Amino acid sequence: MPQKTLTRRVARRLALTWLAGLASSLAWAQTPIAWPSQTVRMVVGFPAGSSPDLTARALAEPLAKALGQSVIVENKVGAGGNIAADFVAKATDGHTLGLMINGNMTIARILNPKVPYDPLKDLAPISLIGKAPLVLTVPTNAPGQSAAQWLSEAQKAGDKLSYASPGVGTVAHLGMELLKTKAGISPVHVPYPGNPQIITAMLGGQVQMALLPPAMSAAQVSSGKLRAIGSSSSGRSPVAAEVPSLTEIGVKDYQLEIWNALAAPASMSPAVASKLSAVVSDIVRTPEMRARLFQQGWQVVGSSPEGLRHRIEADTKALGEIIRNQKIEVN
Repeated sequence: MPQKTLTRRVARRLALTWLAGLASSLAWAQTPIAWPSQTVRMVVGFPAGSSPDLTARALAEPLAKALGQSVIVENKVGAGGNIAADFVAKATDGHTLGLMINGNMTIARILNPKVPYDPLKDLAPISLIGKAPLVLTVPTNAPGQSAAQWLSEAQKAGDKLSYASPGVGTVAHLGMELLKTKAGISPVHVPYPGNPQIITAMLGGQVQMALLPPAMSAAQVSSGKLRAIGSSSSGRSPVAAEVPSLTEIGVKDYQLEIWNALAAPASMSPAVASKLSAVVSDIVRTPEMRARLFQQGWQVVGSSPEGLRHRIEADTKALGEIIRNQKIEVN
């Protein structure tokens, strides 16, 4: 048989095989998945009115409409969200999800080996919903007319200054510890129950700085009660566009973000996780949800499960280095 004829036949056979595989994949993708078959529960590890809770409640109604089943939000507060994360990890009803933050899906066990779930093994990533920088915020009467001048004064002050965070091991705490090494400052850590209490403490002069979510700092800054020094993103963030990045004011190689995400127990089938991820991504990318989450201080992402898994792995490494370098522990 001539070589040209053989080559054409092989090419044709490969093409037919590829087309058959493609048709099979398309048919599988279009096949309905019998999920959900009952009410979906979305668990949040923080109280009503908190940022994760607001995101969950914003997502619940359009998600219920898209899935054709009720979606209820349930708050299980405690241990910085780890109680809720453990509840989700151990759920067996096939209809329990978790609206979580960075720490619950990355460094929980690095901070405390006694945490009863393994973020990387016991949770199935669904979608990275939104991300945001933290904003380094100080009282209005803090020294220095500019951000760079404030930084210079803070470097001179040493441990005479203090900073607040929502607790040991939170991203705001780890971010300040990283900032101390990058910026050459030495403020003392003072933990508080949450960001509202931190703002009250700064307004009262009990602490001199904190890394706050953009939505928490914006109202106080716009009213002239607090000052924004810089954001923790690598460049200016859309959710805090008027705030320079800390890199802009002279803190080299500093980058940190907070994020929220939807997760499920690791027992959820990949097919259901993929379907749910696509639905959630479509919802959060609509103009209505983009605007709603933007008002809450979030830049919408809407990732695939694989995209979220890559982010989890990267943040586990980066935040884990801070924990180990600074010898931070939570007991």
